[in-house]
Amino acid sequence: MKMAAAVGRKAPPARGLAPDDDLPPEYWQALLNDSGANGVRPGPAPYGRLQRLGQIPEHLLRVGCRRCGRTIEVQKVAAIRLYGPKATWGAVGQRLLDNTCTQRTGRHEEDGCWPQFE
Repeated sequence: MKMAAAVGRKAPPARGLAPDDDLPPEYWQALLNDSGANGVRPGPAPYGRLQRLGQIPEHLLRVGCRRCGRTIEVQKVAAIRLYGPKATWGAVGQRLLDNTCTQRTGRHEEDGCWPQFE
């Protein structure tokens, strides 16, 4: 209880900002000091299915189907040999699933696997 009373006595009363108050200059300076203040932000690094095969660090690539539960694994070097280093993992994974798809109904909207990239 003593500590709570001591802290309460030493803390200066701070008034919060009202919605129509001006923001403090420190706030604006922090915005200007931000590395992205010049309007140029680095784009996000490609991740998962958007990565090119040559950029993926793993040597074993895996894609599964959320519809039928199948999982296909392929070595990165084999995928690069077949599709090239600039092919995206999403396109390659979808193609691998489609080549061995067992969910064929004859209707384009219902055919095919639903990829889940791991």
